[in-house]
Amino acid sequence: MKTDRLLVLGLMGRYPLAGVGWQAVHYLVGLERLGWEVFYAEDSGAPPYSPGRIALGSDAEENVAFVRDVMASIGLADRWVYWDVLEDRHHGLGRDALEELYATSAQIWNLCGATRPRAEHRRGGVLVYVQTDPGVEQAAAAAGDMDVAAMLEAHDVLFTYAERFGRPDCLVPVDRRRWLTTRPPVVLDFWESPPPRSGSPFTTVGTWENRGKDVVHAGALWRWSKHASFLDLIDVPARAGVRAEAALAPPDDVAARFRASGWSLRDPREVSASLEAYRDFVRSSCGELTATKEIYVRSRSGWFSDRSACYLAAGRPVVTADTGLGDVLPCGRGLLAYRTPDEAVAALEAVRDDLPAHARAARALAEEHFDALRVLGAMLERIR
Repeated sequence: MKTDRLLVLGLMGRYPLAGVGWQAVHYLVGLERLGWEVFYAEDSGAPPYSPGRIALGSDAEENVAFVRDVMASIGLADRWVYWDVLEDRHHGLGRDALEELYATSAQIWNLCGATRPRAEHRRGGVLVYVQTDPGVEQAAAAAGDMDVAAMLEAHDVLFTYAERFGRPDCLVPVDRRRWLTTRPPVVLDFWESPPPRSGSPFTTVGTWENRGKDVVHAGALWRWSKHASFLDLIDVPARAGVRAEAALAPPDDVAARFRASGWSLRDPREVSASLEAYRDFVRSSCGELTATKEIYVRSRSGWFSDRSACYLAAGRPVVTADTGLGDVLPCGRGLLAYRTPDEAVAALEAVRDDLPAHARAARALAEEHFDALRVLGAMLERIR
């Protein structure tokens, strides 16, 4: 029997993409299984994004439909609210129910900082920030940005995916705030998969270029994007003698370079259209080869991707850029971190030559380190 209400504020309606949806699902289902009566809401007032048009939408129809479908798929069809700011309409439970949730929830989790805290978010219990993209706000606060500082101060508890936060060589700025470290949770049974087939491609999916959140810290530029890092990987699969497929949309001239080097490119909108399409794409691979946003690498943050955690849970080994991962996760089997293209080639060759062992290690690593019940249970213990 559920004893306490917990409200998760997110952004899968604002950005109706499967990767964002899966991120929210792992929190919602994990917390529900831990005994909470979980609700989901989007009330940030941000305009809806349309993946089909690759622009802000003129209406929120596809955004509302995405939230409705995701919540129904996990058995929480009657536990959500989406505020359509274009029409000032609350879909799902409605405005009055949301006001009640503000007052009666024992905890409100602000996932990704999707919502700027307002007075109504403080009517109930503990307000928790789950920072999935570390570095930007810490650097802004350190530089004297009072708006960011006020946003952080409005929360009672601060979590971050920067697992190396506070270590001498981690460059994410430290201040008087107490940041607690965590990592992406995964509901393991959603990702149970047959073993990967030898010869299937290494894959990944994502946004080619992100703009507007680059950071200058201590005189250095940290890009909040991974497109430049992807360019370093263009000839890596061919050198390792493996297939590679990316659901990315680079500019035409860059896409031609990828294809000339043997990559297959997929439309990321197709792969990200539904939770099922995204999961099928992951399962079709033998593992993941991916780049990482420069800000996480250069800051030595220890950050790890929600998406890559899904690959591990599916028993697909991950080859990814080194953010200091070896200090927080076991690397070498199932998870291989590289610093140079040569190291990426060697990692792909290692997986290619012993795929079954790396696949088993990937799933075991997910069970040990990313199980939603463990990750979220540990977070709840630290909140209390």
